[in-house]
Amino acid sequence: MLLGFSLAILTTLTHFGAPFTIISGVSYNANPYRIIHNAVFYSGMCLSMILFLAALLSFIATVKESECLMAMGFFCFAIVFCGLILAAFWRYSNTEVEDAMMDVYDLVYEEVRRNSSSFRKEELTVIHETFLCCGKYSPFEEIRGIENGTCPSTLTSTAREDCLQQIQDFMKKHMRYVSTLMIITVCFMVYGMILTSFLWFSIHFSNNLDRKGKYVLRKR
Repeated sequence: MLLGFSLAILTTLTHFGAPFTIISGVSYNANPYRIIHNAVFYSGMCLSMILFLAALLSFIATVKESECLMAMGFFCFAIVFCGLILAAFWRYSNTEVEDAMMDVYDLVYEEVRRNSSSFRKEELTVIHETFLCCGKYSPFEEIRGIENGTCPSTLTSTAREDCLQQIQDFMKKHMRYVSTLMIITVCFMVYGMILTSFLWFSIHFSNNLDRKGKYVLRKR
């Protein structure tokens, strides 16, 4: 249940955190990050609810010595295990999340450079303020002017950070927390499947468990 609660908190922070909502909220019909953003939220919440259900079923099955509930608990642990293995494989085989966020920034940046839209300038300014960065490296002086108009005033010319690098570094730090929680959860899912299997066989084959709560009175 603690793992389910932790997964729900991390999923909520990822979905409603300012750096993620800013990139997801960029008004492009083909925003490549928005689909990933929503898919991660719904997947994380589903896995956390299954974890809660698995813990509840295992507890009730142990108290009532129910084979059916214990099997359902094992099935829930197995679903979470398979889901996390797929998520880990997808995470370590590509950098789609980081690439999608940087692609969105590139789209906004290039549109501001081309047509100086006030709405896009506002979005670019918000991104710069959120990630505490200022534009991206370029040898062109015209882009420097765009950065001067959209970068936070607290950043000096010598302290400006490339936004693409800042986004990448931010996602690496965030993914460390995600990877740590995934590894811990996978280990406990293996433990949960082994334990529920053992309890199911104990309930199924042990005659002593069937006599729990039954008494026979004899005269002395």
